[in-house]
Amino acid sequence: MTWAPDGTKATNKPGMPAMARAYARWVNAHGGIAGHKLKVLTCNDGNDSVQAGKCARRAVQENVVAVVGSYSQFSDSFFPPLEGAGIPYIGGYGVTSTEFTRALSYPVNGGQPTLLVGLGRELAADCGPVTLVRPDSIAGDELPSLLNAGLKAGGHTPAHDQMAPEDATEYSAEADRALRQATADRGRKGCVIPALGERTSIFMDSFRRDRENYPAVRTDAVLGSVDQTVVDASGGPSGPYEGSYVTGWYPVAGDPRWDPMKKVINEEAFGDNRVDPADAGVQTTWIAYTVLRAVLEKIGSGEVSADSVRHTLDDGLRVDTGGLTPPLRWEQSGPFSGAGFARLVNADVTLQVVRQGRLVSATKGFVDVTKTLQDADVE
Repeated sequence: MTWAPDGTKATNKPGMPAMARAYARWVNAHGGIAGHKLKVLTCNDGNDSVQAGKCARRAVQENVVAVVGSYSQFSDSFFPPLEGAGIPYIGGYGVTSTEFTRALSYPVNGGQPTLLVGLGRELAADCGPVTLVRPDSIAGDELPSLLNAGLKAGGHTPAHDQMAPEDATEYSAEADRALRQATADRGRKGCVIPALGERTSIFMDSFRRDRENYPAVRTDAVLGSVDQTVVDASGGPSGPYEGSYVTGWYPVAGDPRWDPMKKVINEEAFGDNRVDPADAGVQTTWIAYTVLRAVLEKIGSGEVSADSVRHTLDDGLRVDTGGLTPPLRWEQSGPFSGAGFARLVNADVTLQVVRQGRLVSATKGFVDVTKTLQDADVE
């Protein structure tokens, strides 16, 4: 099963279940995996704790072998049913820190923790006052300490923590407040970091209108809040993101390492505008199903069940994702246990920058934020 919110007033990730279905069609058209046909069920978690729990209970009732490449911020609702049935959760979006603590969670990226500490570390030397504009939500409450860990590693003071409604239709007051905070130090350009998920583009509409009065302010963001489609919609090279740093989990969308995924999309989801190869949710789902494929190939002709999938992962399976991440392997006690992220196995991020309206690599290869994340003070 793959789940994600769709059609809600907050963050929506319709491309993730759409990608999962396209992958299943492609796999089955090419003989399945190790002789097994892949059946994918999807569920809309609705950005709602009750609905997230219903999706998990449906997964139990349908006897799924894994929940793969999904997005939900309501981990307290969906993990208990999955754990009761022994169903592994492979490649969640990393939107909550709980995904990095539960024994049945197998994350493929470092989630918001790595993006924020990586961005904070990068901005510390270049920014004056930093303002984080984040959702007034459970997931949003975890963001400030992570960004501040990165800023601290670079010798910077903590960011201003500015909460905003995650389902607002305009953010004029929030944009004006963020701009005022970011101009408190006349010595260096202030930085505003919008981390509002799908609502980031709405925030930037207000921010762009007010920014003319605050030329000494730049914007920076984590991937998931900003991708190429957002940059294009906001004006491209003349928009507010020009020159901004963006941290991501994976190589830029134009990297040839994504070609196998694009081939599947072209063959099985051509014309489906939900499946955007530049979307971090679609990319995460692709990598999560790459993990599932490796598991099934290891099981071979044996019985495929939630138990066998879980045991195969726990027995030290090493998954090669074609360079999209470092090789993935989950251990019971990883390098981030002391920081509260026992299941986190991938602390690599990519640094990207908007140049002439295009997201391009700011550095060569991945940046490892292991040390900064280990030093983070996260409750």
